[in-house]
Amino acid sequence: MQIKGSIAIVTGAASGLGAATVEVLAGAGARIVAFDLNEDGAKATAEKLGGVGFGVDVSAAQSVETAVAEVVKTIGRPTIAVNCAGIVHGERIVGREGPADLDAFSKVISVNLIGTFNMMRVTANAMSQNDPSGSGERGVIINTASIAAFEGQIGQAAYAASKGGVASLTLPAARELARHGVRVISIAPGLFGTPMLMGLPDEVQESLAANTPFPKRLGDPYEYGRLAMHICENEMINGETIRIDGAVRLEPK
Repeated sequence: MQIKGSIAIVTGAASGLGAATVEVLAGAGARIVAFDLNEDGAKATAEKLGGVGFGVDVSAAQSVETAVAEVVKTIGRPTIAVNCAGIVHGERIVGREGPADLDAFSKVISVNLIGTFNMMRVTANAMSQNDPSGSGERGVIINTASIAAFEGQIGQAAYAASKGGVASLTLPAARELARHGVRVISIAPGLFGTPMLMGLPDEVQESLAANTPFPKRLGDPYEYGRLAMHICENEMINGETIRIDGAVRLEPK
């Protein structure tokens, strides 16, 4: 897919992986649409790149449907969607105070998994109405899984389950949407220098980086963005979850 001139919707765009991705795609000539629960953050990210920002709750059907409809009406149909919105919650299934909080578990699933599916279903519908390229391509959807989908740690039941769901969703979605010329791929990041990790004490960050075989550092969000850009450009990449993790494998705890 040619990125230049394409309309790209990126969720979680106010910070971290999402913010880096919109910068990379904008640099390649994409027209940026930034979605984030933090509306001010989304607008600030988009406006400095000549794009448009929306306050969107990815876990709410109407919020996503309304926002995407507005994009189609005022800007045009998207050809790229990168879903980076997500939350983290750490809690043991059975802790000192008793069983885990079911509402907290449900919230993580709602944002990370249902939110990803919600964005995918609505953007895929819009993309299916695009004019096809010479090869028949109409769009590409990139979802964010995690290496925790494969090596979830103690206390990560909710997060690992949500990201495992995203990874498992990739192939059946790619197979189903192939008839519309829409590709579906997931990226599974390892330990990246996002606001969540950068807020940890320096010694914790150093310990995490030391466990990565090579390079011995946290991932740069722009490396995620550049991988997303390559996926957009390479139409043979489809139906796969791609790890970007410096060969790290998470220990049980």
